[in-house]
Amino acid sequence: MNKQDIINQVESKYTKDEIVVPAIGDTVDVHCRIIEGSKERVQIFSGVVIAKKSSGISFAITVRRIVANEGVERTFPLHSPKVAKVEITRHGHTRRAKLNYLRDRVGKSRRLKDRRRGLKHASVK
Repeated sequence: MNKQDIINQVESKYTKDEIVVPAIGDTVDVHCRIIEGSKERVQIFSGVVIAKKSSGISFAITVRRIVANEGVERTFPLHSPKVAKVEITRHGHTRRAKLNYLRDRVGKSRRLKDRRRGLKHASVK
């Protein structure tokens, strides 16, 4: 057995079987598990996917949202036990792999067009 086979075997124990992989520009709701003392709760972080990183067990997405006129970004490793689930609420149309230009935008110019052009702001469930 070579190194790569051993790494794949160890990683396979910790990967989630069914994960939703959002595309760049999609608006998502990421359900995060938060542990406070002995209590555990789920908090939803909703925003636009501006980047995807890596592959395999270290696959992660960066999600950006605006809170109180301040931009907030979080990177979520999708195979982490802290991420309960990912829901895609809207598919955005984009022609870039990384949406770093959204950091400079404010207001309506920050919006992305819907991938299904006929339904502008319809929610996809």
